[in-house]
Amino acid sequence: MEYILNGFNSAFNLIFTLDKEFISIVSVSVRISLISTILAGLFGIPLGMWIGTGKFKGRKFMAVVLNTLMSLPTVVIGLTVYSFISRKGPMGNLGLLFTPTAMIIGQFILAFPIVAGISMGGIKNLGDSPLIASRLLGAGGFESMIIFLKEARFIIMTSIIAGFGRVFSEVGVSMMLGGNIRFYTRNITTAIALETSRGEFALSLALGIVLLVIAFIVNMILYRFQGKDT
Repeated sequence: MEYILNGFNSAFNLIFTLDKEFISIVSVSVRISLISTILAGLFGIPLGMWIGTGKFKGRKFMAVVLNTLMSLPTVVIGLTVYSFISRKGPMGNLGLLFTPTAMIIGQFILAFPIVAGISMGGIKNLGDSPLIASRLLGAGGFESMIIFLKEARFIIMTSIIAGFGRVFSEVGVSMMLGGNIRFYTRNITTAIALETSRGEFALSLALGIVLLVIAFIVNMILYRFQGKDT
């Protein structure tokens, strides 16, 4: 018990004294997760809206594929991207392996189907009634789209928050593509795995506390948006 209490004491000391390595690890996690989620939103939301509101052949098949990709294991994504950007891969000459860019690529692939899938499902349930109503009131194509986006804003925000929560807590992609390099690609989850194996309980615990706090905040925001959307 004393070992655990000492660990918590040291963990809070690292947090409140803003330890250099602790801050670096947290900043890497937040920065890479934000960038990958923003990119996933830029590509995933339009795709989700297109599938959710479209009426074309193959729409159901695309929806099934998208829903399947939402549960894709992180290690599969890591392995796939690794095979492309490793030294012997087709993109090996770009030198992307074990860089923040490689982590962003992997996390983007992880977040993309989640953002697109949630957007697709929510917008499908919303239907095209906002577009029809706006056009009946005389709104043009651009104005109708703005009105539709306003109606779907909670759905869109929910998909983005869910995507961020997924990539922020993953470990497989970051470990395989980032290499867990100190002050460069080491993020919260990879640092916890490393420090725990080394017996550095205090830093692991401090990072675990931050991970739980941020995950709690993300889920509270998600809950509020889901509540407003319903």
